[in-house]
Amino acid sequence: MKAQETFSANVNLKTEPTDKIDFNESNISVLFNKKINAKNQLTNTSEYARLNVNYEFSEFEDLALFNLFQNKTDYSFQAFDKTKMKFSLTQMFSFQENLDWSDFTLLGSFEIQQQLNSNTNITIGAARSTVFGTPKFIPIVSINYTLNEKSLISVGFPDSKISYLNNVRNKFSLTNSFNGNYYHLDQKSVLNYEASKMGLSQMTSAFEYERNVDENWFLNFKAGYDFNKQYKLIDSENHTVYNFNTGNGYIFGIGIKYKQ
Repeated sequence: MKAQETFSANVNLKTEPTDKIDFNESNISVLFNKKINAKNQLTNTSEYARLNVNYEFSEFEDLALFNLFQNKTDYSFQAFDKTKMKFSLTQMFSFQENLDWSDFTLLGSFEIQQQLNSNTNITIGAARSTVFGTPKFIPIVSINYTLNEKSLISVGFPDSKISYLNNVRNKFSLTNSFNGNYYHLDQKSVLNYEASKMGLSQMTSAFEYERNVDENWFLNFKAGYDFNKQYKLIDSENHTVYNFNTGNGYIFGIGIKYKQ
């Protein structure tokens, strides 16, 4: 569970039913990690995700399928004995069916991690992110505390996490994260709203379990709840032109990972 990843491939399925709309997402990602030397490390992650949206009503049948491809490159280096810096750059295409350069978005982040003592470090930074449904600049902050070899607590924004390993094969986590995305629209809905994008955001609290099946294979299970879920149609100036008012919903996910 603690081994350094040099390569991993993940496949995940997630479903979330709400009162009026069901969201089903599948994604696959591939990660390559290279430790250049004792102070420098480079990681590249490529991901493809497909979102299916099922409505109780038929007015928005042309807004049922969305695609996303992104490539994220992370570079971290040890600036000083107790200070680490991390830069991230993400190229993202988010679209319905017809992919072109107008669907491109550039995201990124900068973080500084300061070791306070042997068990505690703090991370601060900033990012251009889509966690609120449109690209925005947000702060990054977290306090990370290692209770012992089996337990870790991280509290901050946009992600918080408590994890526990009861043995070398089982990892349990409680997570809370602000997350979201947006997609460029190929066509307007039949109701002819002046929308150019779809925005999706929520705060997710979840219980996660990861099982190390053997040396390289892992199974992941996730169950949780989405709070303050927002599903909107947005115009070219990022103004909301239609709010689906989906309500909150439970989420269930399963995944498999190969790591070496």
